[in-house]
Amino acid sequence: MKKKTKIVLEGLSVVLIFSVVLGAFRFNQEFKISHEALPEEEAPKLKIMDLESKTRPIAVMINNLAPARKYHSGLQEAYLIYEMIVEGGITRLMAIYKDVEVSKIGSIRSARPYYLDYVLENDATFVHWGYSEQALNDIRVLGISNLDGYYYEKSYFWRDSSLPVASEHRGFTNTEAINKGIEALNYRKTSQSKPLLNYSVESVALNQNEKAIRAQEIDINYSKSVTTHYTYDEETKMYKRSVNQEPHVDFVSKEPYRFKNIITYQVPNETLSGDVKGRQLLKNIGKGEGYYISEGYAIPIQWEKRTRESKTIYRLLNGEELKVNDGNTFIQIQPTDEILSIT
Repeated sequence: MKKKTKIVLEGLSVVLIFSVVLGAFRFNQEFKISHEALPEEEAPKLKIMDLESKTRPIAVMINNLAPARKYHSGLQEAYLIYEMIVEGGITRLMAIYKDVEVSKIGSIRSARPYYLDYVLENDATFVHWGYSEQALNDIRVLGISNLDGYYYEKSYFWRDSSLPVASEHRGFTNTEAINKGIEALNYRKTSQSKPLLNYSVESVALNQNEKAIRAQEIDINYSKSVTTHYTYDEETKMYKRSVNQEPHVDFVSKEPYRFKNIITYQVPNETLSGDVKGRQLLKNIGKGEGYYISEGYAIPIQWEKRTRESKTIYRLLNGEELKVNDGNTFIQIQPTDEILSIT
């Protein structure tokens, strides 16, 4: 009886020990499952750019004469584009790229001095084909890293001989060639500069601004020769671009150009004294008011550019920094004596 009892007791001890160990294991596992730190949700990221990237941007001067415009290539991949007046009532564009591969960009045109102010505010390497005397002097004085097709044709630029236009409208490059040029000339490849614009991953509800107006059609006159037009597409929440009533279409993809954001404001311009070609001077250092347009609405904003090197600051009328929607942006800097229509 005692022997049996002993066996029973020993078996009970084993059972008890096993139960305690198993219970502890289960407890630990349950505790681990219920109390182990869950992985943090990744913060939403911008689609237009990687805010962690230190890649230095590239700024490319784009020919906007009518014969060249139909062959525009690679503008959709730019995250930011400027349009400003030049001589003869025409305009030129400057497209800014970062962390993208683009097989064809152009056509490329010569530098003008006030575009350099916007190269500087983006801390970009400047890509152009030729220059005005003042622009060349400013490139040297300001120490701007630049690639010029005038010197590097057939190295980092080419002329597309298949196009039925004059040779000055055939100049192109691509990001691979530009990066080879940057490497060969030992230009700085990285930048600590913050993006020009304050992007929001969440939709910016412009219609909640008390001064918001509908913006379905936008006309931005630059001269008798150039009117830039945007039409809002409700389906894509983007603006389709046209120039002088002709759709603005990429020559390579055959797709119409679309933009998420438009910033438009006016600055005085005048013809440079003694310049036989009528080249312009823009009085773009200062401040004023304009409009931010996105997703079917426009709101009034303030802009301020204190120096050539400093970033243009965009604010709401109450002084708060402007937030813009995640997407590509066209900055339209218009002459003060021309008409802006938003309907």
